[in-house]
Amino acid sequence: MKFFGTHTIVAAGALLALTCARTATAETISSALARAYSENPDLNEQRADVRAHDEDVSGAWAGLRPNANIQANVSTQSSNLKIPIRLPVLNQRVPYTFSDTYTGYPRGATLNVSQHVFDGGRTENSVRRAESGVFESRALMQLSEQETLRNGATAFMDVLRDAAILSLRKSNIAVLNLQLHDTQKRYESGDVTNTDIAQSEASVSHARSDYFAAEAQLKSSSAVYRQIIGVEPKRLEPASSIERMLPNSVKEAIDIALLEHPAVVASLHRVDAAESAVKVAEGSLLPTLSVNAQVSQQYDSFLGLPGSRQFAAGVGAALNVPLYQGGSEYSSIRKAKEIREKARLNADAQRARIRANVVTSYSLLDTARSQIKSDEATVKAAELALKGVREEAQAGQRTTLDVLNAQQTLLNARVNLVISQRDRVVASYAALASIGRLNAEALNLNVARYNPVVHFEQVKDKWFGVSTPDQ
Repeated sequence: MKFFGTHTIVAAGALLALTCARTATAETISSALARAYSENPDLNEQRADVRAHDEDVSGAWAGLRPNANIQANVSTQSSNLKIPIRLPVLNQRVPYTFSDTYTGYPRGATLNVSQHVFDGGRTENSVRRAESGVFESRALMQLSEQETLRNGATAFMDVLRDAAILSLRKSNIAVLNLQLHDTQKRYESGDVTNTDIAQSEASVSHARSDYFAAEAQLKSSSAVYRQIIGVEPKRLEPASSIERMLPNSVKEAIDIALLEHPAVVASLHRVDAAESAVKVAEGSLLPTLSVNAQVSQQYDSFLGLPGSRQFAAGVGAALNVPLYQGGSEYSSIRKAKEIREKARLNADAQRARIRANVVTSYSLLDTARSQIKSDEATVKAAELALKGVREEAQAGQRTTLDVLNAQQTLLNARVNLVISQRDRVVASYAALASIGRLNAEALNLNVARYNPVVHFEQVKDKWFGVSTPDQ
């Protein structure tokens, strides 16, 4: 088993365990994360959410856009007209009655056009609120990108770790089988007893149990890898820590995180949106002014006479000055102000949470570095101890149990080293995420970068149409 430097995980056994074909292309952590960046469904869902928020801006502008509609009507009408007529010149005692019956079809259409000239600033503030919502959704998308890349790196390293541990467990079985065979030979020559054989057999059985447990753990890690990356792990290359991308001090990291972390940025845009929402609510107390135009053409409708035509056109203005509307508008304003205060408190909480995450992530990284040095020393000492115990056992100064214990100590030390090396790489990605810089650009992933501005520019001034830009 070959151990790489302190910046990489033990992966020789992992590569053998994950190789399906010698000609298969090796998967690096960068290529795996690039695949997750492009294909992860959770991240793509967040991008779709951003595109949905883009439409809020276009919808908010509708308040100052014209409204037009056509109203058409058609009906049938039957009339019977009777008019009594008395002619004095004829000295009629019974009046003469004029009667007529006719059927008409009244019909017509009216075009109405209205335009708000002033609405108390509600439209402009609604647009600002929608834009703040767009910026917040973009920050949340960046946060989702960070989580996806961090989870992807963790899944990658988990598979490497578990494959390496599985390889160690397999090698340990082979070593213990040799130990059992040697013990059986020594028993035949009378150097050891049945107890030594039983101890060796128990160690082999225990090693096989550990192997099956490691195999199950690898399957579990592979399933998580498939969920995040999108494909089954095949042939994974060793991965290095990205500590070179981190600020040199915790203080510097905290300063960067409080300015750049997507969670902080999202909370600040949420405050901006709440500010605009207060102004929208206050706009209900202001007067509104609109201009209206109407054009109408009617047939057979004038006095119910068939064949008649009536055309009408008019332009007018309407001013609405609210005085009192039951108090609901005042309640809405007070509620909006409380929501604004909640958003501000949430921003403060986010800053505190991010500061704690930075400190924690740097501490875990320091611990992993120290643990690797300790585990490397432990492995070297355990190797020397096992060699000495075996030599002493051959001279009759050590028992079989002593050899088995030394072998188990060395195995545990190697497993711990594998875990520590994995923890260091994972901690470096977590530390970069804690300051808000774990993204495709910083990692230089070979992918087409998703640009949310493109869709926003396509729809923000769109007046009509039901097809999305990508259709």
